[in-house]
Amino acid sequence: MNPIQELTALGQSIWYDNIQRELLENGELAAMIERGDIRGVTSNPSIFQNAIANSNDYDEALKPLLADGWDAEKIFWELAVKDIQDACDIFTPLYKESEGSDGYVSLEVNPYLANDSEGTVKQAKELWARVNKPNLMIKIPATKAGLPAIRQAIAAGINVNVTLIFSIARYREVMDAYLSGLEDRVLAGSLPSPVSGRGAGGEGSLGHVHSVASFFISRLDSIIDGQLPENSPLRGKIAIANAKLAYEAFQQVFSDVRFGKLQLVQANYQRPLWASTSTKNPDYPDTLYIDELIGAATVNTVPPKTLDAFKDHGTAAATLKADLDLAHQAIFNLALEGISLDDATQKLEDAGVKSFADAFTGLLETIKGRK
Repeated sequence: MNPIQELTALGQSIWYDNIQRELLENGELAAMIERGDIRGVTSNPSIFQNAIANSNDYDEALKPLLADGWDAEKIFWELAVKDIQDACDIFTPLYKESEGSDGYVSLEVNPYLANDSEGTVKQAKELWARVNKPNLMIKIPATKAGLPAIRQAIAAGINVNVTLIFSIARYREVMDAYLSGLEDRVLAGSLPSPVSGRGAGGEGSLGHVHSVASFFISRLDSIIDGQLPENSPLRGKIAIANAKLAYEAFQQVFSDVRFGKLQLVQANYQRPLWASTSTKNPDYPDTLYIDELIGAATVNTVPPKTLDAFKDHGTAAATLKADLDLAHQAIFNLALEGISLDDATQKLEDAGVKSFADAFTGLLETIKGRK
């Protein structure tokens, strides 16, 4: 087996953090799936901005829309929805083969809505209906305003990819929002009570609702390393330690009686998804954030260069639960250095929201510039 196949055998799915119309139309995405390289796709405003700004893939589609006087945002959603629908169709065989575990394509709500719960829910429902594919995931950021939106989207039966998670505390809130959304769906009356144990499959089950929780990795090392001495043994260690503690929290929450009741109506785990796993520091191995975060019931979404690197020289071994005591010790030692992990993760959340909003603004400007 190659390293990617070994990952799959260990229970981790590789998703591709990239989308571009050429990939969909020239057969490359289908070939990657056929080779077993990837089991899903994620997108974000930055990826779409790069795809539209740095290729001619969209020129023919843009011309009539611009000629008809469509505004830039309306044009973007027209282009994005088409790409996402086509990608969903390409992944449909895998989605069916995996019984809904993989084969997902993620589309993010407008990043301007990051602090608008009602607006997020409204657009999530609109995009879900417009794309109209069962293997779509709507990306909602894990901001304070995003939490109730996540709950409401799950309650509405929408698959959700929760994005921009940096802290364990926020991650626990995300898991609670997911479980609360499932419970709301049961209590709405369309499902039997989990306590009764009736209706364990098909209609009257939660089996079709899926979610992942995207925990951002490398950016944490970038901000923490900048506050540590050059010779600190904690450099390059905190992001992985934080992710290991997140996985520990995942195992605690989804082995609890609360989720156990929901499993009676076929509720699915909300799998942790490791995002931002390209290595930002050239001194670190280019597969660091794959090699060290391999475990069952997880996803790692990787950009093209990181995927190629792992296929070439990555190491597949069950590392996620290894040295958990050292992970706890690293977080403890960071506090002894006088560095606040809470402050760092909040700064990263704020910066992430701004970065995606800025990318969306740039994307709209790119479209306007094609006139």
